[in-house]
Amino acid sequence: MTTDERSRSTGSDPVHAPVLVAEVVAHLAPRPDGVYVDCTVGLGGHTAALLAAGAGRVIGIDRDTAALAHARARLGADTARVDLVHADYRDLAAVLRRCGVVQVAGAVADLGISSMQVDDPARGFSFRHAGPLDMRMDQSGGATLAERLQATTESDLADVIFQFGEERHSRRVARAIVRARDVGSLVTTTDLAAVVRRAAGGGRWQRLDPATRTFQALRIWVNAEIDGLGAFIDTATGALQPRGRLAVIAFHSLEDRVVKHTMRRLAADGVAAVVTKRPIEPGDDEIARNARARSAKLRVLEKAA
Repeated sequence: MTTDERSRSTGSDPVHAPVLVAEVVAHLAPRPDGVYVDCTVGLGGHTAALLAAGAGRVIGIDRDTAALAHARARLGADTARVDLVHADYRDLAAVLRRCGVVQVAGAVADLGISSMQVDDPARGFSFRHAGPLDMRMDQSGGATLAERLQATTESDLADVIFQFGEERHSRRVARAIVRARDVGSLVTTTDLAAVVRRAAGGGRWQRLDPATRTFQALRIWVNAEIDGLGAFIDTATGALQPRGRLAVIAFHSLEDRVVKHTMRRLAADGVAAVVTKRPIEPGDDEIARNARARSAKLRVLEKAA
């Protein structure tokens, strides 16, 4: 996920290249008589590819209303075959009931953050430009990063930074953040980044900005990105038709671990078969076109007949 800081948009419209799109389409093999779900529709890249490959209907879910608006504009006339729904992908069962769908032929979930979100300073995801301490993917509700930081303890914050960011200086970073918070000097994302850099150490020679891991951890924390992921895979698999497929793209080792173990458990229980014995990763050409793809891992399961 951290590679998103290097994937930039140009011009006034957001640019977001869907990751491993050809591989997703090949594994889902969309049919005109099938209903498919893009559980994290973003700007509509995977949905557009599914429709172009012959999908009869796609239900596109996203918790970011701005992303849904851009997806609607991008899909144009194809929106006649798309239901765009403002919801969290973990609410898949309720979304399908609302759309009058019992089973689907296939589903895809791209768990990464979009470049549109990173590139907009007003969203508060990036440490490169000053923005509010927000980081919510769904700005219609929930606590902002500023509100969460205000309510947390130094110890709990250190655990978040270590668990979700794998930052070895998590205790030192958390202590510095809390001190800055308590004296009122933590107002913008660049304020936060400066505090983290000083605490984490390192210099300009580093490939990775010292603030990267902490910002990743805080974003995962604010959006509860790991919570309910395994239960979602269970729900999505249950919603598949026999021989239907679920494709999940993860960008963080914690996410990928949950995906891998949940799919293996479903296979052991005889509910589904794991199609990808090893995760599919992007090739050099895709990484050259889109730095965001670098850490992507695609895993696919097929529901039992």
